[in-house]
Amino acid sequence: MRAAGLWMVVACVAGLGGASVQTAVSAQAPSASTATHSAGPSADSCGAPATPPQATGRGAQPIFLPGQYPVSLPAVSHLGARNDLPNPYSPGVHWGRLPDGRTWGSTAGIARGIDDTIWAIDRCGASGAGGGGCADSQLDPILQFDTTGKLLKSFGRGVMASPHKISIDRAGDIWVADSGQAPGKGHQVHKFSPNGTLVMSLGKPGVAGSGPGEFNQPTDVAVAANGDIYVADGHVGGGTAVGNARIVRFDRRGAYLGTFGKKGMGPGELDVPHALGFDSRGRLFVADRQNNRLQIFDALGKFVDSWFQFGRPSGFFIDRDDTIYVADSESRDGRTNLGVLTLAQTGYGFNPGARRGIRIGSARNGSVKAFIPDPCPYPYPGGSSLAEGVVTDREGNVYGADFLGTVRKFIKR
Repeated sequence: MRAAGLWMVVACVAGLGGASVQTAVSAQAPSASTATHSAGPSADSCGAPATPPQATGRGAQPIFLPGQYPVSLPAVSHLGARNDLPNPYSPGVHWGRLPDGRTWGSTAGIARGIDDTIWAIDRCGASGAGGGGCADSQLDPILQFDTTGKLLKSFGRGVMASPHKISIDRAGDIWVADSGQAPGKGHQVHKFSPNGTLVMSLGKPGVAGSGPGEFNQPTDVAVAANGDIYVADGHVGGGTAVGNARIVRFDRRGAYLGTFGKKGMGPGELDVPHALGFDSRGRLFVADRQNNRLQIFDALGKFVDSWFQFGRPSGFFIDRDDTIYVADSESRDGRTNLGVLTLAQTGYGFNPGARRGIRIGSARNGSVKAFIPDPCPYPYPGGSSLAEGVVTDREGNVYGADFLGTVRKFIKR
């Protein structure tokens, strides 16, 4: 999700003092409305401001009321994403209790630890993506929870500008892609030990570039079984010719091995590679978001396949049995819930006929079997809604990291 043009206001929150690693302790008694979660003020807004702007000018449209818009979404989108699949989950509930009155800012990253705890990133209470919301914040952006939403640990303050995605390798180490930009911070990926020690950083801090040791808003990290490190680079220029659109590969020590992918729409080409993950066969899946597809590569970057049936992927998770959960938080056409045309001239976000939500299927054969729909009514906001990042616990419950400022838990029925 791009930061430019957002109506959302950056939320200011109180800082947390103490050491670089915070182990959760009892906080002040929360109000009744936040006793079980720390959802931000925009979490249930569906991306619409409290006072919508009036449509003006030539061709202006009226504000569309929920349930009264004359266009309904088809059973299958133009690119083959199913909208009519069963939903085997209860409605999502806000999840994740933060300390001292802190509420969630925008988030897009969530992961399962090797001990089945849930890790998430928070942009230090700020709304939007990129920028420098965490650069000078006293809040920890990396958070560990048990499955009830109790905060176990937090760390990472002062290291990054704006975290984007989080992943856990086979050793239990934590990887975070920093797509932000601030003096001396951003355009990097960081590896932390489970106790919060910074182990490795790749990229030049605060410097955007396309050279072997540089990134331009990296979005995610995946670590292969042999320890090779894959970085999705980057978040800039969706629908345009600018920005990096590649996967950068390093060995386990951080030595550069090469890149694959380039800007484009053809097989193996990319536009806003937004998330990464491996299946049980060691194939690398890439959320090629601006191209509205998942792409599959072998470990050396050879193109294997493209899948459009999971919608526009902002994030995904592949479980141990190769079940894949794909979060579509951006599919839209030119219409929005503000009643005005806000589709960028680049076509950013254009994926007509696809309902937003989490599609569930098989990473082995690409079949799609279930769907958790976005409860926000169509037409959708110009930005993201529902999950940009997704993971499950060992019981099969789904957790979605929401750009609008919350994490939701969907309990399997």
